[in-house]
Amino acid sequence: MSKGDKNKYTKKQKRKAEHIKETYEEKEYSDEKAEEIAWKTVNKEDGGGNKPGGSGRDN
Repeated sequence: MSKGDKNKYTKKQKRKAEHIKETYEEKEYSDEKAEEIAWKTVNKEDGGGNKPGGSGRDN
């Protein structure tokens, strides 16, 4: 199991991480390593567990 609370992630981010994890498991990475890579990728691409909201402008 990965570290940290995943409740702040959107459903889309969670699905994305699961898909990435499955891809790496198919490449014969361990479950732990595949999950680590998946969440690092989601964090890099989406800026972490940020939920979209508001007008899209910084206040």
